[in-house]
Amino acid sequence: MSLQGASVLVTGGTRGIGRAIALRLAADGASRVVLGYMRNDSAAEEAAAVVEEAGAEAVLVRGDVAKEKVVAELAEAGPYRVVVHNAATGVVRAALETEDKHWDWTLNANARALLALARATAPAMEPGAAIVAISSLGSMRVLDGYVLIGASKAALESVVRYLGVELAPRGIRVNAVSGGVVETGALEHFPNKDAMLATVDRTPAGRLVEPADIAAAVSFLCSPDAAMVCGQTLVVDGGFSLLA
Repeated sequence: MSLQGASVLVTGGTRGIGRAIALRLAADGASRVVLGYMRNDSAAEEAAAVVEEAGAEAVLVRGDVAKEKVVAELAEAGPYRVVVHNAATGVVRAALETEDKHWDWTLNANARALLALARATAPAMEPGAAIVAISSLGSMRVLDGYVLIGASKAALESVVRYLGVELAPRGIRVNAVSGGVVETGALEHFPNKDAMLATVDRTPAGRLVEPADIAAAVSFLCSPDAAMVCGQTLVVDGGFSLLA
């Protein structure tokens, strides 16, 4: 897939899955990669250097993607051929231990931000452009302590469906990639990390999902080969979610 000369945006693009996506889009020919990130400046600078080694200009935008000011700054760095909303956060607690502020924080960053990004960037996107959101299996399966993040990912996938329908007449494709367990630094925030990693034993593909697997799916959804994929969530989990 060629993104020759294109500008792309990846929120949460400086670590883990986001960084892999940014590098894949650079390999696909993007000449300019805007990397949104929250607070880790050293990781951001390292990611920018790696993107530039891959031949693309790297632009760093720091801040909470749930904030209007940050969304505006990201939009101003466009226009984009590809927008990937990978940034995610959330409070990991049992349902009865959550608070309303936890709900607001998680839903705003993971789901509402996608809608805000689309409002801000889609008007300047040309036919053939793509918006891709990164979801997780918690949107449809019950995982320990995942009620808030799971609800936010379910909302995210719903927004993807609505945007997919509304933006299709403009020639803009909107889809999502839902990954299985991916061993990145994000797993450190889960108290059941070891149990999550142990899912490899019951994954038909025989291994955990890697960031490059998610990046490859994103690359496909951004390509002309996905011209008729609209408002869908592509599950990349090695078959894990198929089992009872």
